[in-house]
Amino acid sequence: MQYPSCNSGNGNHYLLLFVSCIGLIIALKHFISITKWIFNTFFRSEKDLITSYGSWALVTGATDGIGKAFAYQLAQRGLNLVLISRSSQKLETVSGEIKEKHPHTKIKFIQIDFSGDISAGLRRIVEVIQDIDLGIVVNNVGITYPRAMFFHEVDEKVWMDIVKVNIEGTTSVTKAVLPRMIQRKRGAIINIGSGAAVVVPSHPLYTIYAATKAYVDQLSRSLYVEYRQYGIHVQCQVPLYVATNMVSKVASIKRDSFFIPTPEGYARAAIGEIGYEQRCTPYWAHSIQWCFARLVPDPLLDAWRLSIGIRRRNDGEAIHGNII
Repeated sequence: MQYPSCNSGNGNHYLLLFVSCIGLIIALKHFISITKWIFNTFFRSEKDLITSYGSWALVTGATDGIGKAFAYQLAQRGLNLVLISRSSQKLETVSGEIKEKHPHTKIKFIQIDFSGDISAGLRRIVEVIQDIDLGIVVNNVGITYPRAMFFHEVDEKVWMDIVKVNIEGTTSVTKAVLPRMIQRKRGAIINIGSGAAVVVPSHPLYTIYAATKAYVDQLSRSLYVEYRQYGIHVQCQVPLYVATNMVSKVASIKRDSFFIPTPEGYARAAIGEIGYEQRCTPYWAHSIQWCFARLVPDPLLDAWRLSIGIRRRNDGEAIHGNII
């Protein structure tokens, strides 16, 4: 008769102990991540932007949506502003509105159409920032398709304008301000990315837009590594849907909701993230969406995004009279 060996029992015991330790480590890791997220989102204080970086902020795409909301929030915190947009009339209007609420705010504005020749505008940026304590740059300017479309349906001018505005605009403004920030040994550059390039594995029927935002994400990451030695913090902020005019045109979103903040709500959260992580999703409900998206297999997310894109494309054709 054979009896179970002690070695066999010891082996099972060690295996159970090993598996338990791995489970404990994984649980602890998740606990630390959740605790850190709660602290960063709800309890961490925002940086004093003037003390940390400087008394002036430059914002592109500053007359609508997120850019306009950023301008208001920065002015509320005592920063002076350089506002950039393609419409001089809108720049004058927004400047007047901000001055009315914050009369001590100094405002300069520069008219640039980022879909056209921007060389003169970039020279003007360099001239303006030479005499000011520029600390914050918000590269917000961006455009997308007029509606959901397969790539072969997109007019060349449409996708070329998206590339020019989203890639060349962000890159050129960043290059224009960096020498001054290096000279001052401090600064923060905030590039507005998109969940279309980071949160979901694909964004079909808005392919060029998603690709340009992936560029912004990688540009920000690499510049963060390059320039942190000079005291310059480069950050990519990754919003999901925000209730802006651009989003309303492509996603049929007419108002804010639990997961869709107003531009003002997003900007308030975004200001609090400046100077911390290299990449972040400032609005807390967007972070929850991102967390759930990570749990879903990529093929399922791809199929879901494709079905939404096709539905929006068909709705867009109906509106334009191509179906009805």
